Amino acid sequence: MTYVLVIHKVKDYAKWKPVYDEDGATRKAKGSKGSSLFRNANDPNHLIVLTEFEDMEKAKSFVESEDLKIAMQKAGVAGRPAVFYLEKLAKSTY
Repeated sequence: MTYVLVIHKVKDYAKWKPVYDEDGATRKAKGSKGSSLFRNANDPNHLIVLTEFEDMEKAKSFVESEDLKIAMQKAGVAGRPAVFYLEKLAKSTY
């Protein structure tokens, strides 16, 4: 599996979230297996999205898509997001 970690600020979380939810069908169609959403406890408009993909090719295709650019603009993403492509090496349980 491949993961895409996106860190960005939004102008208004309440406006961003419905657009993110609507975009779920697009993520799924582009190979997403699901995602997790986090936010900074000290700044509710500073978000981290971790999305799982079948493979790196599908992950990059989604991130580089015009669909994502349009959705981010519509949702009020402020500035340029930081994007990281990740491969899971191990998971520890305690």
